Amino acid sequence: MKIPAYVVGGALIAYGAYGLASHVDLIGWAIWFGGAVLVHDLLFAPAVLLAGAVVTHRRTRAALVVAGAVTLVALPMVLGLGKRADNPSILPLPYGRNLLIVLAVIAVAALLRRKRPR
Repeated sequence: MKIPAYVVGGALIAYGAYGLASHVDLIGWAIWFGGAVLVHDLLFAPAVLLAGAVVTHRRTRAALVVAGAVTLVALPMVLGLGKRADNPSILPLPYGRNLLIVLAVIAVAALLRRKRPR
């Protein structure tokens, strides 16, 4: 039963590699991908490990991890990376305010979550 899944998975990987090689600047993609790996390995993973070591409350720790991940994904938009004055349709929303709203929702969800009776 595993063989058909391997064949389908291999075909999807080959299709993705073809699309990447034929439609994307490979040097630029490699720099972006390498940067993402470095941000994860040098910033996000150590922060998660530090939060796990310092914060003992599980809900608080989980909320910090989720908030960190959301912030890491939203940071390029909040900083306006890629925004151009000649094209106002690029990054048209108030991303900083929206990030604060999402972080507030995460905090409220962590505070309001009830413990399950055992």
